Amino acid sequence: MNRILFAVLLASGVCFGQKIAVADLQLKLEPADTQELLYGFAEGDRVIFTIEEANGNYVSEVSVMQYPETYKYRRQNIKKEKAQEFTVNNKSVFAFRFKNDTKGKRVCNVKIMRVPKNSADKNFNTAIKWVTKQDTVWNSLTKDVVVGYDTLHVQKTRRVVLSEKKYEEIVLDKSQRVNAKTSMGETKTGIDFTLPLNYVAKDETKKVVAWAYWVGVGKESNEFWKENRKMIVEGVKGVATYFSTPLGGIAAGTLTNLVLPVNGEDVEYALVNEANNKLFLANKPCKPFDSGKGVAAYKRFTDTGMQQGKYFMALANDNYIQPIDVNVKVSAIIEHLKYKDEKYTDTTITPRYEKKIVSEPQIVTNKIPVTFDYK
Repeated sequence: MNRILFAVLLASGVCFGQKIAVADLQLKLEPADTQELLYGFAEGDRVIFTIEEANGNYVSEVSVMQYPETYKYRRQNIKKEKAQEFTVNNKSVFAFRFKNDTKGKRVCNVKIMRVPKNSADKNFNTAIKWVTKQDTVWNSLTKDVVVGYDTLHVQKTRRVVLSEKKYEEIVLDKSQRVNAKTSMGETKTGIDFTLPLNYVAKDETKKVVAWAYWVGVGKESNEFWKENRKMIVEGVKGVATYFSTPLGGIAAGTLTNLVLPVNGEDVEYALVNEANNKLFLANKPCKPFDSGKGVAAYKRFTDTGMQQGKYFMALANDNYIQPIDVNVKVSAIIEHLKYKDEKYTDTTITPRYEKKIVSEPQIVTNKIPVTFDYK
C-alpha cells in the first residue's frame, strides 16, 4: 500500500515539476543598446533564467523585473548566469532587460523556463498584450486661492444727457427758372446749398442726422406740395412733432410717401457735388448721388458721410418751347443734445488671494503590458 502511495506522489511531483520552455533565443546588442523581453507568468510559477555572452564578454547590466517596478534580479558586468530561479507571487508580467554600455557588440544566449505550480497552469499562455489604462494622479502645487473680497467705493463724475430734442431746419426753398431750348438762355442750371454745420461744445452738441430734398415743376407740383402739407397738418393734429413740413417728415423718417403729380412739365435733375455739377452743365458724364426725371421727386439721406458739406441740385429742361420754373426744397433734421456732470458711486470688488498648497487630479493615460488572459 505504501509503495502505491509513493508512486502516485512521485508521478504527481513529476507532473507539477515539469520544466516548460518560455524562450530560447540569441540577442544581439549593439553599442549603447538596451533590449527587453516581456513574458507573462501564472501565480506560483518558478522562473528559471539563464544567460551567457557567446564570446565571453561582459554584459553591462542584466535585470529581471516584475512589472511595473519590482526587481527579482539585477546584476552588472556579467558573462554568465546559470539557472537563476525566482518564484512568481501573483500572476503578472516579467521584463527581462539587457543593457550594453560598451563600444563593442554583445551576443547573449538567453534561456527562460517555467515550472507550473500545478497541472492547471501547464498550458498557461506566456504571451503578453498591451492595454490602455487611465489612472488619476494627484499633483500638489502652490496656487493663489481667493480667501475674501475687498469692496472699494469711489465717488466719480460722468457726463450724462440733460436734454435731447430734434427739430427741422429748412436749408433751401427756392424757385429756379430753366430756359427752353429755343430761348436765348441756358437750358441747364444748378442750385447750391450747404447743410448746417455740426456744433460740438462742452455742454451741448448739434448735428445733422438726416435730410431730404424736393424737386417740383410749376404750379402742378406746388398744388401737390400744399396738399401734402394739408395732410400732414391733419395727420399730426394733437401729436407732438419736431418737423413742420412734409419734407421734414420724410427727413425724420416719420413719413414714407408723399403724393406726387403725374401730369405737367418735367425736369431732369441730379444731386451732385461741385465737380460733377460742372460736368453736368458741360453736357459731360457725371456721377450723381441721386438723379431722375419727372414732374416732382424727393429723397431722404441718412448716411453719416453725407450729413455735412455743400451740394448742388443740377437741373435741365429738354422742352423746346416752354421754359419751366422748378422749386427746390431741402430740409435737415438736427439733433440737439445738452449734457451735465453727474456724480455717482463706482463700486469695485477686488478678490484677495493667499498662496496655498492644493492637490489637483490629473488623468494619466498609459499603455501597460498584461498577461494574455487579461480581460
